[in-house]
Formats: sequence, C-alpha cells, structure tokens
Amino acid sequence: MPVKKAHPEADDLAAAEAGVGNVADDDSDLAERESRWNHALVGSGLGVWDHNYRLDRKYYSQTWKTMRGMAPDEEAAGDYDAWLALVHPDDRDFVVHAIDRQNAGDPDFQIFEYRERHRDGHWMWIDCRGACVEWDESGVPTRIIGTDTDITDRKEAEDTLSRLSRRLDLALEISRIGVFEADIENDTVEWDERLISIYGLKGASRPIASDVWAKSLHPDDRERVLGLSDRSVESGSDFQQEYRIIRGDGAERVIRARSAFFVDSNGHRKLIGANWDVTEEVALRNELQRAKDLAEAHNRELEVAKESIERLALHDYLTGLPNRRYLDKMLDERSAECRAKGLGLAILHIDLDRFKQINDTLGHRAGDAMLQHAASVLKNSVRAVDFVARIGGDEFVILCTVDSASKKIGGLAQRIIRELRKPVRYEGHDCRFGASIGIAIDSGPKLDAKQTLLDADIALYRAKGLGRNRFEFFSASARRDIISAKHLADEILIGLERDEFVPFYQLQFDARTLDVVGVETLARWQHPVHGLLTPDRFLAIAEDLDVVSTIDALILERAIADRRTWIKDGLPVPKISVNVSARRLADPDLGKKLRALKIAPGTFAFELLESISLDDCDEAVTANLKKLRKLGIDIQIDDFGTGHASIVSLLRLSPKTLKIDRELIRMLPQSAEQRKLVGSIIDIGRSLDILVIAEGVETADHIRILEELDCDTLQGYALARPMPAMQIPSFIRAGSWRHGQTAARALQTQLRRALPSRAAK
Repeated sequence: MPVKKAHPEADDLAAAEAGVGNVADDDSDLAERESRWNHALVGSGLGVWDHNYRLDRKYYSQTWKTMRGMAPDEEAAGDYDAWLALVHPDDRDFVVHAIDRQNAGDPDFQIFEYRERHRDGHWMWIDCRGACVEWDESGVPTRIIGTDTDITDRKEAEDTLSRLSRRLDLALEISRIGVFEADIENDTVEWDERLISIYGLKGASRPIASDVWAKSLHPDDRERVLGLSDRSVESGSDFQQEYRIIRGDGAERVIRARSAFFVDSNGHRKLIGANWDVTEEVALRNELQRAKDLAEAHNRELEVAKESIERLALHDYLTGLPNRRYLDKMLDERSAECRAKGLGLAILHIDLDRFKQINDTLGHRAGDAMLQHAASVLKNSVRAVDFVARIGGDEFVILCTVDSASKKIGGLAQRIIRELRKPVRYEGHDCRFGASIGIAIDSGPKLDAKQTLLDADIALYRAKGLGRNRFEFFSASARRDIISAKHLADEILIGLERDEFVPFYQLQFDARTLDVVGVETLARWQHPVHGLLTPDRFLAIAEDLDVVSTIDALILERAIADRRTWIKDGLPVPKISVNVSARRLADPDLGKKLRALKIAPGTFAFELLESISLDDCDEAVTANLKKLRKLGIDIQIDDFGTGHASIVSLLRLSPKTLKIDRELIRMLPQSAEQRKLVGSIIDIGRSLDILVIAEGVETADHIRILEELDCDTLQGYALARPMPAMQIPSFIRAGSWRHGQTAARALQTQLRRALPSRAAK
C-alpha cells in the first residue's frame, strides 16, 4: 500500500533499498547518519518511540526505558491500557484526548505534558512530542514517531519558583512595601501597585513617568535627596534614605527607601528598590527621643538634688532619728572608742512585728504614726549617750557602750518589748504591735562594728523564727543555721525572679474504673544546685518571707497554661486542683486576679487545708469563697481527718470534695479500726453529697479496700507519682497503671478462690 513520506532521511533510505546509486557508499553514509542521530538523541536525553500501525510494531529506545526506571534490554509492554494505568489520574483524560488528537495529526497536540508513574513509585513529568510521518491513501495516520523527555526537575524548579514568588508577594503585601525597577540607560521606571498606593497615585496613567518621584519629594527635602540619588547613580553605590513626600492627595508622609544596582541578562544597568511608609514610626521615634531628653534632664536634676540631700541630711524625715548613713558613721566612731577604752559595743537590731497589718488595714498615715511612736519609745528607753537610728521601713538600731554583763542589755530589750506591746490609740482604733530584737556584743582590739551589726541581724532573724515579740542574743554556734536559713531565703527570692518554681502533677483516678478524673498540682522548686525540692524544704522560709501567695499564683498560672496545652494535644483533663494558702485566701483582690486569668468554670478546684478553712473563716475568707463559687472554681478540703473541723462547719462551707489524709489511709490493710474510720468519713461525704478522695494510695491492697469502701477517687504512688506537665500525655496514653492493677486484681481473685480448697486440706 503506498504511503506518504515525511522526512528526507526516509527518501534516502527508500532510494538505497531500490538500488539507486552506489549501494556501498549509500549504506556507509546511512550508517554514519544513523550513528550521528543515535549519539545526538542519547546525549540530549530524549527517549524515542515509534508506533508503526501498518506493520503493527512499536519501538522504544533505551533512553525512553531508562527514564522510566526500566532496564535497557527490557521489553516495553505494548498494551495501551496497561501504559495508561501508569498515567496520573488527574492527567489521564487529557492524555487520552491529546493522543487522539496527535494521531489525527492535530498540530496543537504535537507537544503536551503529563505525569507518569516511575518504576520506583514516584511521579515523573514527561514532555511528549510526536508527529505523524506516514499516512495511507485515505489519509489515515499509519506511523507516528516522537520523543519523551523527563522534565521532572524543571517542573519542580518552576513550582519552587512559583511558591517563592507567591511568598515574596505576600511578604511585600503584609509589610506594605512598594517596589520599583528603573532602567538607567533608557530612563524608564516601573512601579508596582503598592508603591503607587503609598505615593497616593491610584488611577495615574501607566507606566509612571520617570520624573514623578522627584516631583513627589517634599520641597524641603528635594535638593538633598536628589543630590544623594545622583551621587548613588554615578558611583553605583546603594541608596538608603528617609525623606518626606507630598502624596497625590496632598498628605505629607515619611518614606524609608532602599535600592541597589544590578545588570540584567541583556547587559542593561538597572536599579531595583523598595519604599515603605514609616510616618507613624518616625513620629513615635521623635516622641520617644523627646521623652528621653526630658527624662535625662529630669534625672540630672534629681541627681543634683540627691547629692545635695545626701550631703546635708543624716536624719530620717519621719521620726527625726539618725538614718542609715549616720549609723554607718557612728559604727566607725563607737568601735574606735570601745577599742581605745577597753569597752564593749552592744548592738540591738529591732524589727516591729505586725506593723504591715496596721499599714494594710488602717493606711500608711496610721503606720507613720506608729513609727513615730516607736521612735519615741526607743529614745525614752535608752541613756543619753546611746545612739538610736531608723535604718529603713520598720527597722531600728541601738548602739550602746557597755563595760560588762549582758543582763543590762537584756533588761533594756525586755523593757523596749514591753513598752512597744502597749496599745496605741489612733483615730478611735487601738493599734497593737510588738517587736523582735536581735542583740550582739563584742569587745577587744579586733572589734568590728560592721560584723557585730551583721551578728545582731542574725540574732534578730532567730528571734523572729522562734515566735516574735522576743529578743535573742547572737550565738556563734547558731551562726551556721541562721546564715543557712537566710541564704535559703535569698535563694527563694532569686528563684521567684528566675521562674524556678514549677508545677508537678499527680493524677487522680476513679476508684471503680481507674479512669483519670483529675490531677493535683504540686509546687516544686527546680533549684540550680540541689535539684528538685519539695515544699517541706522551702515552705516555712517562704511563709516567713510572705511569698507563699506569690508561689501559689505562679503555680496556678502555669497549671492553666499546661491544661490548654493538654487540650490542644487532644488530652482533656477533667479537673485540676491547686493549693491555696490562708494568706492568699484572705487577699481582698483575689477575685479580681482570678477573673483576669479567665478560668473556664468547672475546670479548677482550690484545695484548702482543713485547719485554715473551716471553723475560723473571717469575713475576707468567706467573701472570697463566695467569689470562687461564682467563678466556677470548686472548693476541696485537703488533709481531712487531721484537723479540728466540725460537721456544722462542713455544712456551712459546702465543699465539692474531701481529701482523706494519707495518715488515715496508710494503715488500712492492717487496721480494721482504721477501715471503719475511713468508711465513716466516706459515708459522711456521701450523705452530704461531697466527693471523697483518698490520698496516699500506695499499694494494691489500698486500692482494693478503698474500692470496697465505695471511695470515689484515688491518688497515690500505687497509680501515679507526681510528674512534670510534659510527661502527663504519654503516661495517660500508655495506661500503664491499668495493666498493673488488672494483674493484681486477677491474682487476688485467684487467691480468694483458692482459699476454700486449702482450708479443706
């Protein structure tokens, strides 16, 4: 059947087959051309395919196979449907249509792209180019030859470039940066829409004229900026400036501009740059600078005034007593006098007790009156030769020169305490406060007054620690303990500044199902030297420092944040309980502080020690308990069974939960009396509709007995130890406490079943 030829190479081959010309020369020339084409195709990475429908034969080159992950000598499957199954589902309909059009000789489909599954499983992009080279007499294509090229890398590069372009455009949009590009040689400039908007030129003709920018410059800045711009163009250096413009709408704005030169692919020198509106930033900067200048001027005035005051004033303005500076001077003078005369130097360090309560309840004017009264008492209690100073706040110091026994000094301290304990009438109120006194005495040629003052301070610390309203002499044997305690107090304050106090959590479990029903938050101190410390190591000192409420507040805030993290992780914790100190519960601002935390109602509970929460609730505590209920924060009674609460007080407080103290739980397996007592507490809770939690659950026997006693909730080492927040999700998901308890219950069941048969034997 005659066919049409499409390429001159085919004509040459036909002539050779017909014996036209010198056969040997033609064969040699054909072989050389074929070799040349083969090398060119292999080098170009083109995979050749040849579909000869007249001869029912299909050919695929080695490169065609290799790009698909096939071996060079592997036979390609000729089945059309099998090959079509390798085409990406999103491209399949298009490929079928494209092949049909290609077979029909449609020039629009001689080139098309699609995705095909590689032998190793990934998708590869193919650039398919094909054309019909032979037709039958009816014009039906009988042979189509083409090439495939792996363009996966190109596609990925295009996709990456597209993503980068989108990100850049989004970044420019978010930052409100306008971009321009100027052709220096042709004096043309292109502005993007953001830059046009910044300059208030919306609706202006495009492209923007090259002189628009210069005309937009503020008249007062124009000469300077244009000069800098010209020098930048001449030198090829980057341009960075701030200047004012007059927008198209007449508004004055401040622009920050940066630009740089580059040479494009055609060798043209161009300038690309960015502008953004910094009017508000500059205004704020100017205002801050003005405020800084004023502050510095004011500080200089204060410094001058301070220096003048320090030079002239050696007395406390409120009490008229010498101040700390005067004391330092007198320490040097009195110690020199004592060394010269062989006398002893006695230092009394006095701190007023309960003075803060007067300030907090009656105000600072009342506090000032009490300080003046204390100063009067001290001056009237000492000899004329003794020295009395107020060294700050409610602290005073007395210097006495003595010749012997400390009894006289002890009598002086006792007299001062007695006088200061007497009530003081102020505006219809009897103000009562006291004093703690630390005493240190030293003598001899090595007398060091400053060290003696430190010793008196240590003695004062001991007096306050032993109950206040008393005096203590410095003891060298107690120095180590006192210094250690003071060091710990300093470390606690530093730890609060460094956020070293962290929450640990102990899970609580349903006594019947062992499902997690809550978690108790426990304060821990992540000490930089001693590691993780429990409250028994720092709570007493923290109470002396009056920072327990601060620690409580920090732990609560961390617990709220940790709960949000757990919820985001898909791990809702039903309820979190946190401890609250008596002082925090009496805080009149507690309700306001809690509202600011936006605690979801029903998610938190406050644990109150039985000894502070039931029978002795004052008005402030009672008011705060009502506020807690309004905020949806439940009340729990901690350590129930170890205090002195009455059933009446339980009814009045109406807590949500009682926690039985661990001391009552510990002996449950060994003591029938203990089981009766715990059972009674559980019955009381049930009768009052109060949930009961048993803490200190440390063995499988505890779990079994408490389940039999119908306790509601269990907490203890037998189920879970306290752990940091990050360990809670993995612990709950692992469910390890269930496996251990399931095995223990199974063993107990087997033992109970075995008991009758053993008894029979």
